[in-house]
Amino acid sequence: MSLQIQLRQFHQEFLAKSPPATLAILETAAAELRERFAQRPSLRPGDLAPDFMLVSAEGTLVSLSEQVEKGPLILSFFRGGWCPYCLLELRAYQGIWPEIQALGAFLLAVSPQTLTISRAMAERNGLGYPLLSDLGCQTAQDYGLAFVVPDAVRALYYAWGHPLPDYNGSEDWLLPIPATFILDRRRRIVEAFIEPDFSRRYEPETALARLRTLV
Repeated sequence: MSLQIQLRQFHQEFLAKSPPATLAILETAAAELRERFAQRPSLRPGDLAPDFMLVSAEGTLVSLSEQVEKGPLILSFFRGGWCPYCLLELRAYQGIWPEIQALGAFLLAVSPQTLTISRAMAERNGLGYPLLSDLGCQTAQDYGLAFVVPDAVRALYYAWGHPLPDYNGSEDWLLPIPATFILDRRRRIVEAFIEPDFSRRYEPETALARLRTLV
């Protein structure tokens, strides 16, 4: 089953069981976020992806510039393991991870979660690719993806048992919007998917097909 079908099914169930007041808060926040990001300059195919050096859940220091020298890669920014849409996406990437490796390519998934949270999430979900901790969303800001969660949505997250300061080790309430970039071995962006709507994600099978053209 494609990731798009899984996301659509889950989102329909979420909409059906959520109170109208909750949906109104989320819809208002989503509209404001879309407007804000529509006015921002965004990274596009042909741009050089900003370099970074982040620590993986296994404690390894990962340099983007060094990684792409070994092969093209998928770079995915996700909100956190508390987000069910993110989990569907991460599990879908795990499904094609052996094929990515067979191509000599790579996958890096970046979130503001602490190393401890990411490590536990990887073990719980059987994720074999690197999960990188972007504490304080510094890298997400370099990519133009970071935003501050509005107060009304913060209250919802607390009610749902998702206090972001506990996950991210920071009181700033910064998150990245979901985004996926495919990079060649020169660190050039060949595909860019930047989506303020957290229920929409790039299809991993499409990413895999694009990687094949680069190797």
